[in-house]
Amino acid sequence: MGSGSDGGGALPLFETKEAKFKNAYRLFLISMFIGICMIWVYRITQILFDDDVEERLVWMLLFLSELWFGFYWVITKSARWNRVYRYAFRDRLSHRYEDKLPRVDIFVCTADPTIEPPMMVINTVLSVMAYNYPTDKLSVYLSDDGGSDLTFYALLEASVFSKHWLPFCKKFNIEPRSPAAYFSTKSNSVVDVEGLSSIKKLYEEMEHRIDTAANLGRIPEEIRTKHKGFSEWVSVTSQRDHQTILQVLIDGRNPNAVDIDGVALPMLVYLSRQKSPNHPHNFKAGAMNALLRVSSKISNGKIILNVDCDMYSNNSESVRDALCFFMDEQKSHDIAFVQFPQSFYNLTKNDIYGSSLSILTEVELPGMDGCGGPLYIGTGCFHRREVLCGKKYGTEFDVEYEDSVLINKVQEGASKLEETAKIVADCTFEEGTQWGKEMGLKYGCAVEDVITGLSIHCRGWKSVYFNPTRKGFLGVAPITLGQTLVQYKRWAEGNLQMLLSRYGPLQSYGVGRIKLGHRMVYCLWCIWAPNWLATLYYSVIPSLYLLKGIPLFPRISSLWFLPFAYVIITEILSSIGEFLFYGSTLGCWWNEQRMWIFRSTTSYLFGFIDTLLNLFGFAKSRFDITAKLIDKDVAKRKDIMEFGNSSPMFIILATLAMLNLYCFFWGVKRMIINTQTPSFDSLLLQVLLCGFLVIINLPIYNGLFFRKDNGRMPTSVTVKSIILAVSVCFFIM
Repeated sequence: MGSGSDGGGALPLFETKEAKFKNAYRLFLISMFIGICMIWVYRITQILFDDDVEERLVWMLLFLSELWFGFYWVITKSARWNRVYRYAFRDRLSHRYEDKLPRVDIFVCTADPTIEPPMMVINTVLSVMAYNYPTDKLSVYLSDDGGSDLTFYALLEASVFSKHWLPFCKKFNIEPRSPAAYFSTKSNSVVDVEGLSSIKKLYEEMEHRIDTAANLGRIPEEIRTKHKGFSEWVSVTSQRDHQTILQVLIDGRNPNAVDIDGVALPMLVYLSRQKSPNHPHNFKAGAMNALLRVSSKISNGKIILNVDCDMYSNNSESVRDALCFFMDEQKSHDIAFVQFPQSFYNLTKNDIYGSSLSILTEVELPGMDGCGGPLYIGTGCFHRREVLCGKKYGTEFDVEYEDSVLINKVQEGASKLEETAKIVADCTFEEGTQWGKEMGLKYGCAVEDVITGLSIHCRGWKSVYFNPTRKGFLGVAPITLGQTLVQYKRWAEGNLQMLLSRYGPLQSYGVGRIKLGHRMVYCLWCIWAPNWLATLYYSVIPSLYLLKGIPLFPRISSLWFLPFAYVIITEILSSIGEFLFYGSTLGCWWNEQRMWIFRSTTSYLFGFIDTLLNLFGFAKSRFDITAKLIDKDVAKRKDIMEFGNSSPMFIILATLAMLNLYCFFWGVKRMIINTQTPSFDSLLLQVLLCGFLVIINLPIYNGLFFRKDNGRMPTSVTVKSIILAVSVCFFIM
């Protein structure tokens, strides 16, 4: 951004390095693709020369499944073709621009106080208020789409606690700066005992007051009288029908808004935009757009950071890291946003639900960065305000940011400012405007963040992926299988909606605007949902034909066996290598394979169906919020897969598990006893595939038959799955 008088010969503020051994890896991928093509050739020859109509149909469907898997493999490997890694030099930034740093507005979004507890929300707020950044250039906005007076009360308490917490953070330079996260670490012994004890006591007293109000289900009357903001809830009828509630809790323009050391506090604003049953509110995208407009009236920071309410700041230097990519004199002119990875603090050692997203954050996003920039994932992302508001990239773009250091010295008081800014948060304000279309986040898709990032790329901008050693943000990963599958169902549904919309990377909207490789990587997530059909077919048909004793793969002694063996072995070894190289365990890799099958046969299936229903007008899109509460009973069983309810997804998983178990043991038994059954030589790959699926499903069998705790499979699921699996097996025989 800022050009600076010394910018011409100055050292760069960031560095980009390509992945090592790139060319060798590309040759390896080419060899694998040749193997895949040979598998396709084998299937075609079998289809042409098989006279049995039923078997020819099975061969054709197997070929189509393998054709799909080959296509999906090409797409996934396109994200590995040109990986780059970024490194920021914030010491150089401070040396050149400390007195010219831009104002930063931080948006924290919450939507439901029952599944996003207020204590968790304010810990995130406090962590971003405590950034190592000039406080007079920092403004924090909490968007509460739940319209909860409890969330407002918690934020009010946080505004008072921040007067003590921010000086404590800066005096002892602690990390992380979320109070709950910091007090739970073992490193807090580095500060003096008295100071730690004092601040911890203040935090626990605040937590007790908030929890007491939450347990009461209302704010006590004596508390309501202490702040005018509570009067806003007198006329609130429901979460979906209320006026705009806007309260400036800390006015950064007020010289008296200081901490206990006399240092200015960041501006802190509570917003619950107007809701009406007669107007669509467009979920998180609508909330973000309301924040964009309201903040432009109050602080108007040129840089915007948005985080989900569970993603607390884990690195107090993240703002400065991001600015290195926005303020480099030579290379920043076309960078629209800087995306940090989505990381989690509550993962088990072997990541039982595959929630770490390690391959996404360590491999796929760096690969996308090398193609033109990562996608916008909706949290942990720094934006240029004007780009988010619809600006196209061009030579006329002004990179000077010096004027942003001038605080908006409006003369009106906080109350008058609130009334002025409320207008732009009304639900009717967007009518007849380009908001949700060409301005702000896009509407009409469950993955509003991804589709917004794509539109920014199509306007000529690039983005940067930055993954520092100390993670910028840490959040809560789902702690049950049901939560995980529902989350992926929403992601798969939203990405498929995007693929089928006019904004899809394969549609005319992206053609000619972004490179083919960039569009291919975008497709990696867009085609999650269609995976269900090929995966389900491969999980069922080879096992059933093992039961019948009919081979579907080449003999071991056949030359056609070689491409199958090469592709299978090299893919497994390269996948394991990726996990181990980036610090994961072999157990993490195994659990990821299990979860990929579980997701493909449930989350992607239901996401695919819901997308079609929505496309043809039989249903409307929903935004399912993933629960952020950590159940203590479930937490005790964190290393065991949690079921606990009779979800249709569990019925599918249990039925497939029982079907493969029956096919494996009965099929192998027939091979051993019945001499008329084809030899082991011709059925080996089917035995291995079916056996692999049985081992993958061990947690399912444990939940069906052996566990006695509350996380087991319900009896109704057990009965239904057994009946369905046995019925299918008897029918095929």
